[in-house]
Amino acid sequence: MLNNDHLRELSDRLSRLVPAAEELRIEARTKIEQALKQSLSEMGMLTKEEFDAQARALRRAEDRIEELEKVISKLEETISQRSSESSAE
Repeated sequence: MLNNDHLRELSDRLSRLVPAAEELRIEARTKIEQALKQSLSEMGMLTKEEFDAQARALRRAEDRIEELEKVISKLEETISQRSSESSAE
């Protein structure tokens, strides 16, 4: 039968191991994440953050293209009107 001293000693030893185990878990997780990121990068895959950034950049480019198309249409109208006016003279 275990006495209280043995239980206290065992409890103390186990509680000292917990922080060390936590550090190992964090270190292992970090290394796994790094390996996965490297592997995915080598395969040409993006992270969600990278994908979201690319999607935002694409949306901005599409908006700018739309603005430029409107400007070009107005310029074409102006040129067409001036062309009509000069040929009417």
